[in-house]
Formats: sequence, C-alpha cells, structure tokens
Amino acid sequence: MPIASNDRQYSSDDDPRRTGAAGAGSAAAAQATGSAEQAADGAARVAERVQAVPGSGIRRFFDIIASMDHVISLGVGEPDFVTPWPISEAGIRAIEQGHTHYTSNLGLLELREAIARDLERRYGVEWDPREEMLITTGVSEGLDLAARAIINPGDEVIVADPSYAAHAPAVLLAGGVPVPITTRASQGFALNPKEVEAAITPRTRALLIAYPSNPTGAVLERATLEALADVARRHDLLVISDEIYDRLVYGGFEHTPIAALPGMKERTITLGGFSKSHAMTGWRVAWAAAPTDLMAGMLKIHQYAMMSAPTVAQYAALEAVRAGEEYVISMREEYDRRRQLMWRGFNKLGLSCAEPRGAFYAFPSVAQTGYDDETFAEQLLLREQVAVVPGSAFGTAGAGHVRACYATSYDEIEEALERIGRFLHYAPLAK
Repeated sequence: MPIASNDRQYSSDDDPRRTGAAGAGSAAAAQATGSAEQAADGAARVAERVQAVPGSGIRRFFDIIASMDHVISLGVGEPDFVTPWPISEAGIRAIEQGHTHYTSNLGLLELREAIARDLERRYGVEWDPREEMLITTGVSEGLDLAARAIINPGDEVIVADPSYAAHAPAVLLAGGVPVPITTRASQGFALNPKEVEAAITPRTRALLIAYPSNPTGAVLERATLEALADVARRHDLLVISDEIYDRLVYGGFEHTPIAALPGMKERTITLGGFSKSHAMTGWRVAWAAAPTDLMAGMLKIHQYAMMSAPTVAQYAALEAVRAGEEYVISMREEYDRRRQLMWRGFNKLGLSCAEPRGAFYAFPSVAQTGYDDETFAEQLLLREQVAVVPGSAFGTAGAGHVRACYATSYDEIEEALERIGRFLHYAPLAK
C-alpha cells in the first residue's frame, strides 16, 4: 500500500526508483498530461518566444511544501535573517519624510554615487554614477534589461550548465539562443574556457556568467576568470556578469569582478545588489553598471517598463551601503558555519558534495542512491518533510544532484541532516 507522508517504515516494494516512479509521481504525471492538453488549446494566443520558455522546475515543490506541516525547507534561496534594523529604519524614515514619489529613471544619484565609491574601494573598478550606473528592481530586472538591450533575434549567448534558473529564459525572452556549457563537480562547477571557446560561432553575441554560483556554490579562480576574459576579448564578446553573491565567499577566497580585468570594463554589464548580502530580498533593489552605450539601451527599456526602482527601498539601500558592512560580515560568518556543517554532513551521509565556496548553496550528488533527482526530492519531502530542489531545474547538467540552501538555522540544518540520514537508511544507497 502507498506510504503515508509521515510513515518512516519504508518497504522496498514502495521504493519508486528511476524505473517506474509511483504514488505522487504518477499523480503528478497524470495531472501534467491534463494540463498540457488544456494549455495546447490556447497556445496560439501566447507569443512563441514565451512558449519556448520552460515552466519552473522549482515551483511544484514549493506548492507541495505549502500544503504540509513541519517541513524543513532547504529549497528557498533567501536569507533567514531579517533586514538589519538600521537599514529598515532608513526605509521607514523615508516614508515619514515623504520620499514616496518617483526618483530619476536611473535611481537616486546619492545611492549611485555611494555604490560607485564602494565598488571602487573594494574592487578598484571605477564606474561613472551619472552615466554608467542604474538602480534596478532586483537583479532579476537587471538581467532582463541586459539581455534585451544587447541580444538581436537569433543571437547566441553562452551560459553555464547548471546555472540560475532565470538565465536561459532571460536569453530566450530576449529572442536569443542560450548555448549551455556543461560544468562538472570534479572541476568545481567552473566554466572551462577551452569549452567556452569551442562553442563560439559567428552568431555568438555574449557570455553570461554568474559566480559565486546559484545553484552550485562554485566560484571562479582568478586564472579561470582571466582565461574567460581573454576568450571574450579575442572573439569580441559582450559579457553579462551576475554578481549578486559577490559578498558571500568563504575560505579565504576573494571575489574578482570580470570587469576589473584589463580590457573588460568596456564590454561587461555587471549586476549586483543587496538581496543576499544584506537580507533585503523583499525590498527589490539592485544595481547595474555598464559602458554608456549599453547603459543607454538598458535605461530605455527600464524607463518604459519600470520607470524607477522603489523609492523607499533605494533609501534603505543607501543606508546599507553606508553602514551595513558589520551586518554583512556577521551574516557571512554564520553562513560559513552552516556551510561547513552542510557539505561535510552530506559527504558523511554518502552523498558526494563538492565544497561550496560561495553563495549559500550546496549541490550534492544523489546519483548513487538510485533515485533520479526529482524522485529523490519528492520522496524526501513526502517521507521526511525536508525540501530540496532537483538539480535538473537548473539545467541538464544538474541532473543527479539536488540544491540545498544553508540560509536557514544551524539547528534546522542539523535536524535536516538527521532526517536525510534516516531517509537513506530506509532507502539505502544503490550498490
């Protein structure tokens, strides 16, 4: 008989492996078939480029989580910290002082100037805050602006596989063609410059990179970054660099923006923000920095689509730049403590996991369990109420892995590892 979601006495007869998943998986498949048939009737009403974008491979698991109790979620990529009070207070003060109108399309000049000074201090890169910087509604908007500003129909954009779930769709929605380059745990999930160069064709327009990486936690060594920069220069490629996790690196590693390398600032759109480093996901405020011609294109789209980023959030971000450093350091230290617990814990359980050196994700392999990544995630959720995200949601090369986020409490990570160990005990590793 089917196993109840809280029944820990597993039977091998009820073990839905890669060959013939049962129970919830079958029900989901039947529901998906019906939904697909219904969707086909109205498909002609939706633009072809939108139809080409696959649905989120993450959302289904979040829907299941919402209907369950006592779930430990390692799935949502969001800090469990609340925004530090001085930053929130600056937003409240902005409301009290009546700063509730539009700003310049580019955003508050005072904020752009503060960000430019901070980036020059930390990375040695100088951007003109009046002409080369734009305040965006999250890095998600910045990514969309960058893609639409530079991609012509049919242009190819090289992306890492696996990579953040929005990267390839952003290229598709801009009319481009994402070209995935497989990254591997054995190489720290870093892009291989030789493989990138081999994928270049006359249609290649840009390289989209995002390190530290969501979902793998990978970083790029400076030598690798320099080799990628050399490829971009020799083939006259533009670069979109998503650096939202730049402040969250560990083990003595120092982040280097690709725009800081010789000859790269003039061909790079750099995206950054406050969501992850300052626990400000809900404020929806970030920044983009780019050469003046590319920024003009991004601004043109931004002013029609968004007008300006939320004003109150911009004042909060200004305080984050001015006085948020101590909170960034404190949160990073705690993430590092959790990071070491999680990735070492996965390896002790027999789930091979490369050390994540940035962001707040681990990306263990589950291939040795005999489950595919979707079945593993689904069964772990139903049987032990631990939520992880299937690696295939982040690209073909993510198959056989799951993403686990350690932006949750140390105690919950300990409990999650205990539950995963129990799950593996009753669904033992494949021989």
